Amino acid sequence: MRVALLQMTAGVDPAANAATIVKAVAKAAEGSATFLFTPEMSGALDRDRARSAAALRLEAEDPVLHDVQAAALAHDMWVSLGSLAVLDRADEKRHNRGFVIGPDGAIRARYDKIHLFDVDLPDGQSWRESATYAAGQDATLVQTPLGVLGLGICYDLRFPALFNMLSKAGADVIALPAAFTVPTGEAHWHTLLRARAIETQCFVIAAAQTGQHEDGRETFGHSLVVDPWGRVLLDAGTEPGLYFCDLDLNEIAAVRARIPVHTHHRPIGGPLIL
Repeated sequence: MRVALLQMTAGVDPAANAATIVKAVAKAAEGSATFLFTPEMSGALDRDRARSAAALRLEAEDPVLHDVQAAALAHDMWVSLGSLAVLDRADEKRHNRGFVIGPDGAIRARYDKIHLFDVDLPDGQSWRESATYAAGQDATLVQTPLGVLGLGICYDLRFPALFNMLSKAGADVIALPAAFTVPTGEAHWHTLLRARAIETQCFVIAAAQTGQHEDGRETFGHSLVVDPWGRVLLDAGTEPGLYFCDLDLNEIAAVRARIPVHTHHRPIGGPLIL
């Protein structure tokens, strides 16, 4: 089955980013893809809190989400919209929320990023995602033409318990949209994505932001598709654009038969501190 990954250099204008995604939906359909995957913060990447706050909307009123739903319907396309910054009426906080949209334009699943990026990097970069966003609570899976799709976002990648839970719950494929920094991407991106694919025996599809952004940050790129054996099927490098990859979904069962870790999980006692 063919999938498409949109590697973006998202700016601060949601309308411009929406237009990029809508064009990608059409091109993905022209390229015979069944599913399009987009990065984290596809709607806008903007670390200026005041400016980004002016563009925030409730989910039901978000223009980027509306445009992508319409494009999915127009082109009979599944879309994993990596994430948008949206407000939630329940708590009036920002949420880093991913969406899976069906070919009828309906939202089939939502996922709020659980692990928030609060770090101080050796190059002087400092990030406090929890100062702006509320953390999600629940792991999420959804039935799709690719099988059962499990959802994560960016920094979630470093927490294998989430992926173990998704795997145990029946995931066949895991979407991991991201906006990785360059230092952390150079050090860990490929290793962590391959590890999560090997551990879960799932395909991992990671659409990423790339390059120098309008708000001054730089992201790593290298959107990846990794198969359940840990082989990298696609590495998009650092150029923005639309990339295609063909998945042999039979490989999931083949790998799990070869090394049946799903049947070998055992309860672990302790720890014993001696």
